[in-house]
Amino acid sequence: METKKLSELTDQELLQEAKKKKSAAVMNALLIGFLAGIIFFSVAKNTLGFLTLIPLFFIYKLVNNSKYDNSELENLLKERRFK
Repeated sequence: METKKLSELTDQELLQEAKKKKSAAVMNALLIGFLAGIIFFSVAKNTLGFLTLIPLFFIYKLVNNSKYDNSELENLLKERRFK
């Protein structure tokens, strides 16, 4: 499936994309919190090591997996008067 530019999306598709982005942000926040809890527990138990670095890698991947630029989506929603 091809990915379209945000400016090429219809109004309905743009609203759907904004809804997906919001739910993905909530899920990512929960996962990042869970992984940060694992890191905190590991540090509290004095078990620094390779297994502490794995959650850090996943946190990095979750933060940087955005498909579209967030500001571009917001600008298009304002331009089309949805926000």
